[in-house]
Amino acid sequence: MMMSALPKNSVIAKKFKYWQIRTMVATWVGYAMFFAIRKNLGMAMPGIQLELGITKEQLGIFISLNGIMYGISRFTNGFIVHKFTARSFISCGLFLCAICNIAFGFSSTLIIMGIIWILHGWVQGMGWAPNARLLPHWIPPKELATKMARWTTSNCVGAVVSIITCSYLATWSWRSVFYIPGSVAILVAAGIWLIIRDTPSSVGLPELSAGENYKKSDDKKKESAEYKQFINRMVFKNPYVWIISIANFFVYILRFAILDWGPMLLKEWKGMALKDAGLMLASFEISGAVGILLCGWITDKYFGGRGLRVCLITMMVASFFMFLFWRTIAAPAWISSICLICSGFCIYGTQSLILSTASNIATKRASAAANGLVGIWGYASTVVTGWLFGLLTDIYGWQISFKFIMLAGFIGAIVLAFAWRCKATGYDKIS
Repeated sequence: MMMSALPKNSVIAKKFKYWQIRTMVATWVGYAMFFAIRKNLGMAMPGIQLELGITKEQLGIFISLNGIMYGISRFTNGFIVHKFTARSFISCGLFLCAICNIAFGFSSTLIIMGIIWILHGWVQGMGWAPNARLLPHWIPPKELATKMARWTTSNCVGAVVSIITCSYLATWSWRSVFYIPGSVAILVAAGIWLIIRDTPSSVGLPELSAGENYKKSDDKKKESAEYKQFINRMVFKNPYVWIISIANFFVYILRFAILDWGPMLLKEWKGMALKDAGLMLASFEISGAVGILLCGWITDKYFGGRGLRVCLITMMVASFFMFLFWRTIAAPAWISSICLICSGFCIYGTQSLILSTASNIATKRASAAANGLVGIWGYASTVVTGWLFGLLTDIYGWQISFKFIMLAGFIGAIVLAFAWRCKATGYDKIS
């Protein structure tokens, strides 16, 4: 049974609303935890460098290999996830991430730490694909940009909690930055398993209809030629999916330059204490959460769901404020904070809309695959923000390496301009 709209006062509508909220809240908390134990390395890097004598280039290699492996995993899992329940995929992935964090905290050898962090990148890739598959089953396409924007704030909240908590833990021991969050993640993984369900039909509710003319029995034919042709047409032969994938590469350069190197950058380049740097980076993430919410609302309210038009505007503004941040080296901390706040608002708004647009133009049937492709391009950026950024900083200092970040922002805006005509969804392409 499928439905295009829910009667507002029906028993089914109330039950659907309950499960929709329950699913969104539980997965929101789960993905926030994924992110909290993905980006804690940044706060630990000054301590690791001091205690173990690891260079910025070597730390950059950690970041690059982890990010590349995450991107490959996220892309691959976009296809693998259809063979499993999203519930088991999310909880298992988070549990394995927790184990990798705890193991990394116990390590002191460069090679062992590198291997663990590469494995961590793979299991982190188990987080996004099942959520990208699950959420369109609970959220109608016309509401996806707004509600998925709310859900995507999990990135920012997870990062804020991680940054603030780890900035204090790092003053005690860099190893505690991995022990404590990893232990909490194990508990959250267990909660995910107990709370979420994959689809409305799994709890006795009708499925949402979005104009897709395939039956539930098609779920058993995911490996069929017809399904592969559908993925090929909606994802790999869709020029707009490729455009936003390439644009995502540049969006992530801006985002990860601050997220991965922010603590060390602010400490060495801006002369800030690690705790103060943590608070400034937290403001970057908080403004990002606000940007996600407002950009999603603006897209649905004023742009008819055409998120890529909003992305073009926000990417241009983000690049401008990153330029101002670069130019205010000796300025008071509050000026740098304003630049980071404004850029974070736009960067996260852009990222969120790219992801929701990928789900909408590929349709819910191919949303995980489309987001996998978009994701692998995004995390390929870690070659630039990881190894290259670390190497350039070791040789030339922060000034030169940061110029590459600003250039990436302006190139990303140019790429997004080619997607101006992209429609809000791709459901009209389904016969």
